[in-house]
Amino acid sequence: MGQVRQPRRVQAYDGELGTAVARAQDGDEAAFTVAYRLVQPGLLGYLRGIVGDDAEDVASDAWLEIARDLGRFKGDGAGFRGWTATIARHRALDHLRRQRVRPQAGGTEHDLLHLPGPHDTHDQALESLSTEQALWLLRGLPQDQAEAVLLRIVVGLDGPAAARVLGKRPGAVRTAAHRGLKRLARQLGVDTGTDQGVTDRAYRTLGEST
Repeated sequence: MGQVRQPRRVQAYDGELGTAVARAQDGDEAAFTVAYRLVQPGLLGYLRGIVGDDAEDVASDAWLEIARDLGRFKGDGAGFRGWTATIARHRALDHLRRQRVRPQAGGTEHDLLHLPGPHDTHDQALESLSTEQALWLLRGLPQDQAEAVLLRIVVGLDGPAAARVLGKRPGAVRTAAHRGLKRLARQLGVDTGTDQGVTDRAYRTLGEST
């Protein structure tokens, strides 16, 4: 089974993020702003995959809790992303319980007619997938697969960190992410003949568009 990799751009920010968090814990408000700017895009993408249009509101609630409990956090930049994702997930689940709704499934085949046709190349089909389309399609996956893909690629967590957020074993999260990426690619009519090829192309689409 292919491995789901962390986006390099997220890894590159972890050193800067860790420094910003440490300074923010010492009371540096500008450093907290830096940490927010580094984490918010991925966190918001993750929440959009769970609660849709209510992501901004849920993210605001999560950041209030993050700011309140910042002094309790211990860890580096990667650990901070995992910690914030856990808080955001709890707030998202609370929101869904209050609304008494579940994450909406994707639409019908008719709704996918505006996606690239079967005559496009595999790379063109996935590269043309916009951020909003990617998140919309992800919301049509089984919830465990959608969350695994979002945490691994959009938030940029490694397998063990994503597993801690979800309360599952790393192997289960890797499997769910792999299956989710493969299913997403096949929804676009992409079939490279190998599972690794399919997930690599879906990975690039989500990693570059979010």
